[in-house]
Amino acid sequence: MKTNNKTIGILQIAAAHSILLVFNSCALQPLAWQPLPKPVFAGATALNEKLTAAQKIELDGWYGPEDIVFDKVGNMYCGVHSKATDFSDGKILKIDPSGTIEIYYNAGSWVAGLHFDSNENLIALSHKEGLISISKDKKVRVLATKDENGKSFLIPNGLDIASDGKIYFSSSSEKSGYSIKYGRKIILEMKPLGGLYCYDPAQKKVATLIDGTYFGNGVVLSKNEDYVLLVETTKYRVLRYWLKGSKAGQTETFIDNLPGFPNGISIREDGSYWLGFTTKRNDALDKMHTKTGIKKLVYALPGFLQPKADQFGMVLNVSAEGKILQSLFDTKGIIMPEAGAVKEQNGFLYLGGDVVPHIGKYKLDDSTFHSNFKK
Repeated sequence: MKTNNKTIGILQIAAAHSILLVFNSCALQPLAWQPLPKPVFAGATALNEKLTAAQKIELDGWYGPEDIVFDKVGNMYCGVHSKATDFSDGKILKIDPSGTIEIYYNAGSWVAGLHFDSNENLIALSHKEGLISISKDKKVRVLATKDENGKSFLIPNGLDIASDGKIYFSSSSEKSGYSIKYGRKIILEMKPLGGLYCYDPAQKKVATLIDGTYFGNGVVLSKNEDYVLLVETTKYRVLRYWLKGSKAGQTETFIDNLPGFPNGISIREDGSYWLGFTTKRNDALDKMHTKTGIKKLVYALPGFLQPKADQFGMVLNVSAEGKILQSLFDTKGIIMPEAGAVKEQNGFLYLGGDVVPHIGKYKLDDSTFHSNFKK
């Protein structure tokens, strides 16, 4: 039987793709995990389209306002990256009340967590430089790049600052910097990486509070600063680490089995929290988590065949006791295809996310929600 050149070419291409598929699948070493049954959207999480009323604050072509903060005169700051799929370069933008945008700091990488300290220094988590402090005259000091055990902060994420000046922050991994592909790897492998940390500026030292988290993300202190909350994105939950009292040093689950991938968290004046989400949960992914072989196969697929996250904006208001009080949605992602970052300021919610090209500004008309953000 004769084999023509076209057939040989097809076979060679098929063989090459098979080899690549096997190679890519070997790059993933996943653990099996059984998520709890996904909760339905009902009661306090009944679906609505409230976030479609948000206004867009454009970012001059930048993407990814993962955290949003305000200075004392009302200027807004956020970290951004250059392209929706490229996190390798980034800036910190400053947006004045009129909407004028300037590059406040050329970070050379994406910047996630942001917070002003008591001296009006902008404390930031740079994916290139680690935990940094930017003074009002834009002088930059690197505070920490590694924990006390030498693990690098390669995906530093959320932060908050206590009244005594201590900085609480997370890092999602010490293995690699962030890319969309590596993000998928973290989600599928389900391994505890990175952690929750405390930087003491008086001692200039880092202490690890939780060693190993499941995509550790947003961080916020309680109103009385007796505990700190840490979002674990891939386990659909928020952890509580006690700082004071009889449970000091202990970790427990604050809220579990959430209906989506939680991302950023911030506090309200009443002590409740805003919890932002990247998207809702995916039934196929939940089922896949118990099957390591399937996860390896999916990871090995070319990017265009990879499962895509739904465009689904979601914000929950969670009580200090860990109960969902109210919810805001954009179920089709019309204005907010994600709402991972959420900050309240003067009766408005400001919303961002990993890859959105704008900040959403949502007016809190409902008296249930109206409050001024604490920090």
